[in-house]
Amino acid sequence: MVLVLGVSAGSSGARAILAHSDQPHQHPIDQCVVARRPGASVGEPVAAVIDAMHSAAAERGELITAIAVTYRCDMHAESIKSSVPIPGATPTRLVKESTAQMRYLRFTGRLPKAGTVVLYDLGSSGLTLTLADCVSGTPIRTRRSTVLGGDEYDAQIHHHLAHVGIASDVATCRQHKEALSSDRIITAADPVTGNRMVLTRSDIAYLQSAGIHDSASFVRHLLEESGDTPEAVVLLGGCTRNPLVEEWLNSTLDLPTISEADPEVVSARGAVALAGDRPARVIRVARAIGASAPPGTAVSRRKIFAAVAVTGVLAATIAGLMLGNRSTDEPAHNDVSPSPMEVAGIPKTPFP
Repeated sequence: MVLVLGVSAGSSGARAILAHSDQPHQHPIDQCVVARRPGASVGEPVAAVIDAMHSAAAERGELITAIAVTYRCDMHAESIKSSVPIPGATPTRLVKESTAQMRYLRFTGRLPKAGTVVLYDLGSSGLTLTLADCVSGTPIRTRRSTVLGGDEYDAQIHHHLAHVGIASDVATCRQHKEALSSDRIITAADPVTGNRMVLTRSDIAYLQSAGIHDSASFVRHLLEESGDTPEAVVLLGGCTRNPLVEEWLNSTLDLPTISEADPEVVSARGAVALAGDRPARVIRVARAIGASAPPGTAVSRRKIFAAVAVTGVLAATIAGLMLGNRSTDEPAHNDVSPSPMEVAGIPKTPFP
């Protein structure tokens, strides 16, 4: 099976998933998350997770044949390009975040067969709304707001605890928030004074309710601008793990919602699927066997023989097809022979 790497990049950092190209929905072979340092570029954590996954693959004696990295905006794309060599030793492509999300949702069969959907992506730094076509995966309209997001939720919990005399850092407040996505009640404690307070999901609901209702108005404005009635709202981003988000949106928007078990990894899984859609040419795979391995890493003789064998078989197939074309009555077009990629006839998907 072909081993590929999917990376999702955002304001908070980068997430990488190492998987086989036809298994983006399965538990990954390996994965990692690198947070973005204060003042660092978006591309820095992307380069870090790619290096980490190359090392992980090399330890297994495997080769990453393709990489896809998602970006949210043009500024992020430029930052990634300056930090990651594109093209590099491993074929790498940049893809729009919404394109990767739609690709994965189509792969898992979660999208309607026709019409449009709204991607409601609530991440740490803000909310991104994308109206996208279900058939082509094309984004039609995109809007973003930084008023609502995971960082804002963490700050609200921090202030709430401080009001009752419990000192806590933002990272701990984030852990409380994430715990309440699955548990209805947790206990927050001050590590110095020992003061304790019970936090419930209802407490978080009270803190977040205004922002969620504002986001529903944000969705309505997007739909009014487009004049479209979507088939559903797809909940993405780690903050949508809170079941109250889905309940509120259902009640205020009167639209069906689609939720994922792991909404924060949909972009990276979609990148895996897109990386698998664009395999490297046969000749590049043969060359990459030695080029992609870190210095001092031995590549097994079995893998080299396998790569050479595959290259030979495909080369023979190409030669046979070219000879067959010469024997037909159809004239050649400008006397240009097809490339190995064209001969292979890679099946097209609805998404680029």
